[in-house]
Amino acid sequence: MSSLSYKTISANSETVNKEWLLIDAEGQTLGRLCSQVAAWIRGKHKTNFTPHVDCGDNVVVINASKINLTGNKLDSKVYVRYTGYPGGQRFTKARDMRNNTPVRMIEKGVRGMLPKNRLGDALIRNLYVYADAVHKQEAQKPKTVTLQ
Repeated sequence: MSSLSYKTISANSETVNKEWLLIDAEGQTLGRLCSQVAAWIRGKHKTNFTPHVDCGDNVVVINASKINLTGNKLDSKVYVRYTGYPGGQRFTKARDMRNNTPVRMIEKGVRGMLPKNRLGDALIRNLYVYADAVHKQEAQKPKTVTLQ
């Protein structure tokens, strides 16, 4: 029994291999895109996934303004925010959100699929969303990924 010395390898911030991924959101469905991006940011696709460590990749999403919503969600889906003042609850329809701030739609969708703690706050910083095809991460040479 002592001849078998297998140990579980746990990733940490020094041993994590982070990559840069580029995703084109044009024609993609919002929820399916967000769930895939959240899995890549979390690192669940890697063999050395460790739940308490930021072992995911950096993800750049372009063309956020061209994302699709299925069914009646453009008119029926409502985003709620609170200003902090009495009577300060504000409502925004998905159609207005896509026209005015499409980046927020993807950021809110991905953030809701990440842990609600300090790790989730650190993971969301690995997401870069742009409304059009121009992005600022050309120097990192992101690898283009297609959704399944």
